[in-house]
Amino acid sequence: MNDLLRLRASAMLRLAAVATAAVVLTACEQNTFVPPPPPKVEVAAPLQKNITRYLDATGNTAAVKSVDLVARVQGFLQSIDYKDGTFVKQGATLFTIEPETYKLKLEQAQAAETGAQATVKQAEADYKRQVDLVQRQAVAQSTLDTSTANRDNAQANLQQAQVNTKIAQVNYGYTNVTAPFDGVVTAHQVSVGELVGVSSPTQLAQIVALDPIYVNFNVNEQDVLKVREEARRRGMTVEALRQIPVEVALQTDTGFPHKGTLDYVSPTLNQSTGTIAVRGILKNPDRVLLPGYFVRVRVPFEQQQNALLVPDAALGADQSGRYVLVVNAENVVEQRKVTTGQPDGDLRVIEAGLKGDDKVVIGGLLRAIPGQKVDPQARKIEPGMAAAK
Repeated sequence: MNDLLRLRASAMLRLAAVATAAVVLTACEQNTFVPPPPPKVEVAAPLQKNITRYLDATGNTAAVKSVDLVARVQGFLQSIDYKDGTFVKQGATLFTIEPETYKLKLEQAQAAETGAQATVKQAEADYKRQVDLVQRQAVAQSTLDTSTANRDNAQANLQQAQVNTKIAQVNYGYTNVTAPFDGVVTAHQVSVGELVGVSSPTQLAQIVALDPIYVNFNVNEQDVLKVREEARRRGMTVEALRQIPVEVALQTDTGFPHKGTLDYVSPTLNQSTGTIAVRGILKNPDRVLLPGYFVRVRVPFEQQQNALLVPDAALGADQSGRYVLVVNAENVVEQRKVTTGQPDGDLRVIEAGLKGDDKVVIGGLLRAIPGQKVDPQARKIEPGMAAAK
């Protein structure tokens, strides 16, 4: 009986072992590793469009004309005839300096000139009489010589009187300090009743012309060579270069709203900085630009056909420079070194490193790992788009 029980127990153990093995095998079959599908990324060919190439620089605005207004005659300041900081027209009276004294001096000089004219007339008449008497041998030659000397001396005195009158007129004119051109006058630096022009010209204020206005900036040697080569290719003359547009923007401006033209290019290169001084001139009727502003400047110099552009967000950077991620024919991600150019909105011109049919990763950049396979989803690059991460 005991042997029968032992046989039954052994058979049950074998059945349990077989069942356990079957469960384990079944579980192993269910947990077999299946690799995940390649990650999806968005790719697009570079956008091809015609662009205008620009020279970008920073510069400063400067007044075309700026003059110190000074007292050129001595006297007490009688009146200030403008409001500080206002715009005045050419010829407007700004200061008056004790004019009565200089008016009297002018009248005195004019009276002396009138007396000198009368003396000349008398001396001329006497000279003619003496000439007639000498011809008739009624008087000696010495009498004619004396008359001639008197006439010449009277004429010299008249010329001196005329000069004195002109000097008096000039000094009288200096008593009214006027605007030499249209501009804005700064705050006055003297007060009414103050003695000015005592030992040297006294500065009264300053006038600044704001329309038009200059913008000064520097261009590096490499860009100068590019511009000169483009000008030579297009057969541009010096006068034609002066018609090249100059676009200016303040730090708070969007785009480049202020337009002007090239006005001056230095004939020499600064060897210490490797740059050349350039100046533009802009109309400024609303006086938005003031001298001394720090501005952004760009100058168009070339039209480029079929330039390649990609979203700025699709660009990466490492120690060797800028790069983009591209997907090759086997759908494997590659890191491609590129040379970038100027921006165009949220797109960036690619100067070198890309071809027109390359598939650039513009979306899902964090899932695109160089050397790994991806599932590319075709998209189209358009101006104004923002690349997705």
